[in-house]
Parts: sequence; structure tokens; C-alpha cells
Amino acid sequence: MQTRNPIMDDITRMMQGAAGMAQAANDEAKALFRSGVEQLIADMDLVKREEFETMRSLARSALEKAEALEQRVADLEVKLVGGSATDRRP
Repeated sequence: MQTRNPIMDDITRMMQGAAGMAQAANDEAKALFRSGVEQLIADMDLVKREEFETMRSLARSALEKAEALEQRVADLEVKLVGGSATDRRP
């Protein structure tokens, strides 16, 4: 025959309450830390990966266009002067 001990019930409830409070404190600490890190990153003025990839793609495209235009200018100079493109380039 098992009887209920009120002291043990009180201790059990206190332990459950303490565990709940510890979990809430853990969640609060994580949220505070995450907020601090996000603020630090915002203050550092870092770019997001998507923005970086977009700018890199634009730079690569601009470089390719510039190289194509350089080649076109060299070809036009050859037509005007009547020499070879390697004669005109440094």
C-alpha cells in the first residue's frame, strides 16, 4: 500500500517549477545573445551573402563586357591602321 506524502509532493512541485524557470531563463539568455550578435553584425555594416553574390555577378559581367569592348577597339584599330592587333597593344 502506497500513501501520498505531502512533503514529497511539495518537493516534486518545487522541482518542476524550478525546471520550468530554468528553461525560461535559458530561452531568455539565448534570445538576448542572438539579439546582441545581430546588433553587432548590423553595427559592423556587413553585407548579406545574397547582396555579395549579386554584386560579384554584376562585376563579372562588367569585366566581360569591358574585355569584349577592348577586343573590339583593337580590331577596329587594325582595320583603320592596316596592321595587326598585336602591333598596337603594349
